[in-house]
Amino acid sequence: MPDSPQHRAASSFTPETARVLAEVAHNRQKDKLKRPYKDHVLAVGDALADFDDDIRIAGYLHDIAEDTPMTRQALLDMGVPKRSVDIIERVTNRLHSNPDDYLSGIREIARDHDAALVKIADNAHNSLPERVQALAEKWPDKPPVTKYRDARPVLYAAVEEQEIRKILARVNPWLLEEFDAELDEADDTDYENLRYGAGPGD
Repeated sequence: MPDSPQHRAASSFTPETARVLAEVAHNRQKDKLKRPYKDHVLAVGDALADFDDDIRIAGYLHDIAEDTPMTRQALLDMGVPKRSVDIIERVTNRLHSNPDDYLSGIREIARDHDAALVKIADNAHNSLPERVQALAEKWPDKPPVTKYRDARPVLYAAVEEQEIRKILARVNPWLLEEFDAELDEADDTDYENLRYGAGPGD
C-alpha cells in the first residue's frame, strides 16, 4: 500500500518543497525593516524541525495566504496537505472573525494545537532581540513591541511545555529565560515549608 500512486501523490509535497515555494512566493517582499521577507518565513519553518511534516509545511507557508494571491484551492491543487492548509488558514489574520483585533485573532489560533505551534514560531522570530531593537530605533516615537509578548501566554497555554522549549531553542533562545521566569511565577508551591519524603501523618 505505501507504494500506491495515491500514497506517493499525497506525500510528494514535502517540507523541502514548501521551503522552495516560500522562497519563490515571498521573493520580492520586504519586511518593516526593508529586509527580505523570505528570511522570516524560512526561519519559522526551520524552527518547527522537531515536528511532523504537515506542521513544518504550514510553518514555511504560514504567510502565503496573507501576503500572496495564493488561494486554498491553489495550495491543495499543488499537493499541499489539507491539514497544512487548514493550519495556514487558521493563522491567516485576514480570515479571522475580527482581523483588526490582534489578541482576538491569537485566541482563535490558540484553539488549535497545531496552529498555536506555528504561531509560537512566528512570534518567537518576530521577537528576536535585534529585530525588536531595530524596530524601536526606526520608530522611536512608538512604544516597544508588546503585542507579541501579550500573545505568548495565550499561545503557550495551547501546547505542551516541551513543545514550546523545542521551538524557542531553535529560533529564539532568549525567550527561554522569559518562559522560565513565567513558569516560576505561576508555581505557587511553598518550597520553604516543603518536606521531601514526608508520609501521611508526618
